[in-house]
Amino acid sequence: MLLRLLARLAQVRVTVSYAVTVTCITVALYSLGPQVQDRVIRHVSTNLHNLSHGHFGTLVSSAFVIDSGPIYVWLPGLVCLLALAELTFRSRLLVATFAAGHIGATLLVAAGLTAAVELGWLPLSVSRATDVGMSYGAAAVLGSLTAAIPGRWRPAWLGWFLAVGVAVVAVGRDFTDVGHAVALALGMLVATRFRLQENWTLTRFVMLAGAAGFGYLVLASTDMLVATAAGLAGAVVGEALARLRSARVSAALSPSAVAHLRDYEAPARGDRLVQERVRRNHGAPHQVGETLVADRLAVTGPVRRAVAPVSNACEARIRHRL
Repeated sequence: MLLRLLARLAQVRVTVSYAVTVTCITVALYSLGPQVQDRVIRHVSTNLHNLSHGHFGTLVSSAFVIDSGPIYVWLPGLVCLLALAELTFRSRLLVATFAAGHIGATLLVAAGLTAAVELGWLPLSVSRATDVGMSYGAAAVLGSLTAAIPGRWRPAWLGWFLAVGVAVVAVGRDFTDVGHAVALALGMLVATRFRLQENWTLTRFVMLAGAAGFGYLVLASTDMLVATAAGLAGAVVGEALARLRSARVSAALSPSAVAHLRDYEAPARGDRLVQERVRRNHGAPHQVGETLVADRLAVTGPVRRAVAPVSNACEARIRHRL
């Protein structure tokens, strides 16, 4: 039983290591008192003052010093988020996504603050504002989960969190709100490069609920009422756009094209059609999948791209039969 537990922990080794490290640092700072806490936070903060003096190590160290209230409030949600991402993407991609969000959003926000201070839009005192914690990295990991969300839920998921991020930036007065939205977008952008197979279990759905709740609290901490209203509206809009796009694709597929695709799904008839297509392509089976849908569907542009998964699935069947 111990070996089984260790094997499961090894699957989320980055999450466990980070959680243990952050817990130890948080407990140590709490025991040393508020004065030491304040000095450490100022020292590792990724504010303009530290970055302008070449303290680039704060880009890493700031992720391990968290000043977000009692640890028992935020640690369970953080563990759910990171563990789910690590089980889905594996350790290497989790680290890359977290780093892209934490470092990337920090540098982009710092560039924006520098420009605002130079133009006189913000006071010089903002250059010494404290900015520590894991929230940028967590927002990026939350965004990356978009790639793993089941397709039927993805439009609502995207609409909800994008709307929450935009709404909080619109009503917020803290530059960290902008950082959270930027990190969320970076995570979604990074996730477009991931190739995943949906493998959801009850345990992962429970972890997803905890991760989504934690991510929402990170993004919406400024004004939860506005964020909730915007999120609901965004989810409705996202779902409506997805259904509209699906209806356009369905309308573009002529009955003959649908029947043709179904012929390829039938094993017996599909084999004969494959052999016929191979002969037409002069014995080049690798070209079969490329022309399978293109020559039967009289559609172009976005609709052609929308039916690409159908073409890829049929191509896989063809390769298997050949």
